[in-house]
Amino acid sequence: MARIAAVSPREAGPMVKLGYWYAKRRYGAVPEPFAVVAHHRKLFVAEAIAETAAEKACTVLPPSIRELAVYRTAWTVGCSWCVDFGAMLMRLEGLDMAKLKEIHDYENSPAYSADERAVIAYSDAMTATPSDVTDEQVADLERRFGKDGVLELTYQIALENQRARMNKALGITEQGFNTGDSCRVPWADDAEVATKA
Repeated sequence: MARIAAVSPREAGPMVKLGYWYAKRRYGAVPEPFAVVAHHRKLFVAEAIAETAAEKACTVLPPSIRELAVYRTAWTVGCSWCVDFGAMLMRLEGLDMAKLKEIHDYENSPAYSADERAVIAYSDAMTATPSDVTDEQVADLERRFGKDGVLELTYQIALENQRARMNKALGITEQGFNTGDSCRVPWADDAEVATKA
């Protein structure tokens, strides 16, 4: 259970209720990080705008590369919510889910291409504390994906570090997005409240 309880639909104002409606329509349920941040209405709006803008702007990299970098970042930080949600996004994109089982040994696994190995290594270098990205890594990625691709990749990894570290700090854990089970936040089992969402 999260260290700060989610805002229930009953407690939510009109803007948060609209956000819940959209999230439930898009993902099948309200993601718990979204419902926890709803306590801070201005931050809730800022996060929704930033996430939407990033999604619309990040079109240079192939989805498989972008989602793999984000997944690896979440996996490295240890955010079970982000790993769960990220795996669902990869599945919905039709990406190779079998690769995820070998992510711990990506350097030796034949499941990964040279581009994917470079992206995972970059994700690890950015996620390390302190960060240990090298000039050679950035130059290599620029040859592979261009300047825009490197910037997009860097932004996505940094954004996932923010998400994963925030969720981990707040004790937000997986909801079952990748299992096909319905996703639940603590108030979702209350039938009366759930029908009003």
